[in-house]
Amino acid sequence: MRKLLSSPVKMALSDAENSTYQNALMYISEISLNLMATKVKERPEDFLGWCTELLRLCRHDLNQELLDTAQHKPFKKLQEILESGASVSQLKMARIAPWPIFVDFIKQQSDLNALEERMSLLSYVNTLQDTPLAEMSENDRLAFAGKHTNNHSPAIYDFDCEWFASTKGAKLFHMLLATKPEKFDEALQCIPLTGDVTPSEYQNFVKAYKAIFSSYVIEKPNGEKAPLAPATRLLAMRRPDQFIALTTSKIDVLCQGLSIVKFNSFDFDGYWQDMIGTLRTFAWWHQVEPEDQYEKLLWSARSILVDLFLFADENTAFSSNYLRLKDKGASKSVYKSSYRPRTKLTPEELVDNALAQEDIPEYIQGKRESIIKEVKNGKSVEHVIGLMRAIFG
Repeated sequence: MRKLLSSPVKMALSDAENSTYQNALMYISEISLNLMATKVKERPEDFLGWCTELLRLCRHDLNQELLDTAQHKPFKKLQEILESGASVSQLKMARIAPWPIFVDFIKQQSDLNALEERMSLLSYVNTLQDTPLAEMSENDRLAFAGKHTNNHSPAIYDFDCEWFASTKGAKLFHMLLATKPEKFDEALQCIPLTGDVTPSEYQNFVKAYKAIFSSYVIEKPNGEKAPLAPATRLLAMRRPDQFIALTTSKIDVLCQGLSIVKFNSFDFDGYWQDMIGTLRTFAWWHQVEPEDQYEKLLWSARSILVDLFLFADENTAFSSNYLRLKDKGASKSVYKSSYRPRTKLTPEELVDNALAQEDIPEYIQGKRESIIKEVKNGKSVEHVIGLMRAIFG
């Protein structure tokens, strides 16, 4: 373990990666004895591998029951830093990757990142392009804008509406979208559906979008300040080949990974000039439209797919609101009470009983540790196995 923890010193780290490593060391010191008791089998020679291997050791091999109460917070913070470090390293790769490498990486990450669901979302939104927001049903408008509700029937919306960027926390945005959808239509009309978006077209959108918020003077005499993140969601849904969809929490890691100065959640100029401007210098972004049909789909959404370079593990796909609603409806009929013990069992015993069933395929049996972790987090065995069947089956 000692060699693993010190190995980044010998790596050629970027400034962002070195900063991540130094931050990680502060929290490693607080759980160092626990880490030293963990057996190390792999010692990666690159920073991405180091982050993911140490993260795996923390989540699966380290005995968390031996952590003191005071160690839980630094232990959680360390995992967050390692996730961020993995994202930064993968985005660093995205900056120099040619188109074939870009495509191969997305294919490798497709299951972890629920790519099929994401592309279903983009395909569905594409069918709405000729329909103004003001004329859409409420469910379609929310799907476009990034808010999933229990009214989004899995039979129709076979995707999580919040992939790429959730806007469910932007209450004022959704209130204005519901009451003034025609104003948002006017803003989006500034963005053409074909060709590269120009600076003037983007600025026209920003001007119209900001006016919607500045005219809302009920609580503030001078109006509200327009939030950047919901705007990027609208832009990326209209043109996924041109824009990256942001959430406030993604700004920092994307800026680090793309090696640009961090901007705040109201900086429309920083988003366009630094983030989108940098994106347009990448070789894969300048790829001409491919002939291969699968690659053509990725190419038509290449900007928004930068999301897939953020860290993802087997739990990422489980966060899907679509799968949650689908499983909620199916679990009553598919999974019977045979999984439920008559006496209280440990999570390990619950999982082992479930995996002992004859109809459990090998690929699920190999996920025992992941299932145990989800059960410890409060999910039922039936729920977790149901999601795994939906994702990997």
